[in-house]
Amino acid sequence: MERHMLFCLCLLSLPGLIASGLIGQPRSIGIVNGIEIQRMKVNCRVTSRFANYVITSQAINHGSTAKEIIFDVEIPKTAYISNFLLTVDGVPYPGNIKDKVIAWKQYRKAVVRGETAGLVRASGRKMEKFNIAVNIGAGSKVSFELTYEELLKRHLGKYEIVIKVKPRHLVKQFEIEADIFEPQEISMLDAQASFLSGDMTQFIEKSFSGKKGRVYFNPTIDQQQTCPTCTKSLLDGDFTIKYDVKRDTVCDLQVVNKYFAQFFAPKNLKNMVKNVVFVIDISGSMAGQKIKQTRQALLKILDDIKPDDYFNFILFGGRVRAWKNSLIQATAANLQEARVFVQTFNLAGATNLNSGLLEGINILNKAHEVDPRLRNNAPIVIMLTDGEPTVGETNLTQIRMNVKNAVQGKFPLYSLGFGENVDFNFLEAMSLENDGAARRIYRDNDAAEQLQGFYEEVANPLLKDVEFQYPKASIQALTENRVKQFYDGSEIVVAGQLTDGGKKGFKADVTGRGASQDLVTTCSVDEEEMEKILRERGHMFEQHIERLWAYLTIQQLLEKRTKANSEKEVNDLSAKALELSLKYKFVTPLTSMVITKPGDPDDQLAIADKPGEEEMAELLKKPRRTMLLPAHQQPPASRLPPRPQGPPSHVTGVDGDPHFIIQVPEKDDAVCFNINEEPGVVMSLIQDPDTGITVNGQLIGDKNHGNGKNKNTYFGRLGIMNQKMGFTLEVTPQNITLRSGMKGPVFSWLDQVTLRQQGVTVTIIPTRKLMVSMDDGATMVVVLHHVWKKHPVHQDFLGLYTVDSHKMSPRTHGLLGQFFHPFDFEVFDVRPGSDPKKPDATMLVKNHRLVVTRGSQKDYRKDPWLGSDVSCWFVHNNGDGLIDGIHTDYIIPSIF
Repeated sequence: MERHMLFCLCLLSLPGLIASGLIGQPRSIGIVNGIEIQRMKVNCRVTSRFANYVITSQAINHGSTAKEIIFDVEIPKTAYISNFLLTVDGVPYPGNIKDKVIAWKQYRKAVVRGETAGLVRASGRKMEKFNIAVNIGAGSKVSFELTYEELLKRHLGKYEIVIKVKPRHLVKQFEIEADIFEPQEISMLDAQASFLSGDMTQFIEKSFSGKKGRVYFNPTIDQQQTCPTCTKSLLDGDFTIKYDVKRDTVCDLQVVNKYFAQFFAPKNLKNMVKNVVFVIDISGSMAGQKIKQTRQALLKILDDIKPDDYFNFILFGGRVRAWKNSLIQATAANLQEARVFVQTFNLAGATNLNSGLLEGINILNKAHEVDPRLRNNAPIVIMLTDGEPTVGETNLTQIRMNVKNAVQGKFPLYSLGFGENVDFNFLEAMSLENDGAARRIYRDNDAAEQLQGFYEEVANPLLKDVEFQYPKASIQALTENRVKQFYDGSEIVVAGQLTDGGKKGFKADVTGRGASQDLVTTCSVDEEEMEKILRERGHMFEQHIERLWAYLTIQQLLEKRTKANSEKEVNDLSAKALELSLKYKFVTPLTSMVITKPGDPDDQLAIADKPGEEEMAELLKKPRRTMLLPAHQQPPASRLPPRPQGPPSHVTGVDGDPHFIIQVPEKDDAVCFNINEEPGVVMSLIQDPDTGITVNGQLIGDKNHGNGKNKNTYFGRLGIMNQKMGFTLEVTPQNITLRSGMKGPVFSWLDQVTLRQQGVTVTIIPTRKLMVSMDDGATMVVVLHHVWKKHPVHQDFLGLYTVDSHKMSPRTHGLLGQFFHPFDFEVFDVRPGSDPKKPDATMLVKNHRLVVTRGSQKDYRKDPWLGSDVSCWFVHNNGDGLIDGIHTDYIIPSIF
């Protein structure tokens, strides 16, 4: 049966799902036009400022015809997408990161065939939009999972996590969960939602203690409604989390698995006096709202300038005009005179940017030469323009050269680009090569606040010429380690890769010039203490410092590429950034994400792209529109796969110690049990003689198994077979091995792969899970649990779950297989147990009367890191009375 998918170019603004097709009244609350959004969750995990976000959405088409469902989210511009998975009726369509050129060729091929209309992300101020649409049949289910990562930047004394919330429709299960771990310990944490009134903020749970912080928001349907009978959602705006860490020492140096990161934001430093020159474009194009907002911002900035600071204004249009011949101190009288000047200067024709900027730099240089008192101050040039140079020197390359020769590395240059017509690439390159940065100012009502906000970031310099030095023999890769100026409320992050012997005695020397005295300090790291701290974090976070290093390195390589002066230099920097982007699976301006169609790994469609600033500017100029396939190319409903018929799917799984979880939809409940056996024992989990599907698992123990009283065991090896298809798969925490029938027999958990042959689809979601789907059978999901490498007790292990198990034959058996079909049980006489929180009860099942205990187990199918709690009745004694026979009946001699 052929499955059709539709991808579209949509520049929308709703992070969530929408449906198009039918117009009419919803059948019930939460169902709009036949589409029900069953679940939407944003899970954010932060470790040492490095944030990993996973956004999941699940929806079902209750309608009688095919509908288009759109997954649309906004993510921070500074973030890199690292994974995407689309699942339609249990069939996974994973995203793969590829070289942009290769992806673009595949995309164009697909367009020619009329299969897709493509997708890009549009630009907002701080956010970009990711959008994908899929046409699904009546009764079909679809789920989306998007993962992205970013290094949180400290801004005005706080780290900020912004989650855009706009599902439009009511969501049956809506969750935002943030889990923060900071080795320095958290000093403050707050969370607010722009869409919640004062009395509604009580629904946001927030707490922090020591190194850990948590924010949780889980509104009910009633709490989401704008009115008791409305289907429109109240959730519409920004969900913002702000936090900071304790700074008891200057040093925060972390070393993990041959990678290090140093976070530098010392407190109790005295503010330096500033020498600041404002270079302002007063050409004719600044007329109207632009110059009005510029005047407003400058007046507010004058209110904030400190009495000890020195400043001046340079205006450039067709000619250049300096307010004063030199820098002047910010006395009350001088500030008042400056206010009058700002309110009364006139606009003047063309744009002589080169001369204006050189005049500002010259005044700053001259002041330092003439007045020795100003040499120890922190010098800054801030330029504002809305267009390209039109008179004087207009060659952009020559202007960059002139400015660089004038600055000579003495101070930073910040460029503010007003509006969409400015050549932002030019401003960015010029600022970066002069130790500054460029910022786009958007032509909105709050442009004055944007300008003032930027000034606040650089208003309080604490140090200049900050340098981080490390033993040369210890490092083999290092991010930028010199910063021209460090400002209050910000943070410097340096990361690197260590040599094999680099960790021994690793230290960092930090120097910087301050207001009253120079800073000189040496930072070292206690490896044992650091390992102890990070063990508190738990599993799956072992690579956060390495990924932080890769993220920062890619960003800085792209910045260097922006200011490169030769084609060879651009190509070399691009090659290095591309190599890292592909290795760490980041969607950057050099890569694109393509989605793979099951059954044909070579047939891939481009779905996600991260344009550069120039491409962004072009997008901003274009009208926003939705581009869909012509009607004759859209798949008829009759050709879409029908919703599977039969009894409710029984999701069964084994994970942890190993704990078996059997969810029973008919009872709206679950039962669970544990198997206690020795490491090395192999157990029969699933065996279906009709379909030929067999799954066996081998136990492993803790590292100190046998030395302690608690003998924990886990599954460390799985064998998944289909004898009729000649398919054999071996899974360990290290490798996935296809023993027969498929090319490329061995893969690691870092690979992102989809293979299909003879009705079997194997999909590896890197470092997280493996999915094995069989056309006429269940889908097996293997979850990887990656623990701290130097954990004194635990080691990596696997979890196994089954979906659509009702497709298996009635003769299916095994420790899990016997529960694939409906069975009945009754629970009564609930009474206090030995644990006050876990009551006991009596269960009647399979003609046995058992004593069971209410508890919970973790289900890691949807969240391999934190999992979700499943309440269940625990059957003691290795499942005795629940399973057929006794547990030793399921012990077999080998995995295959």
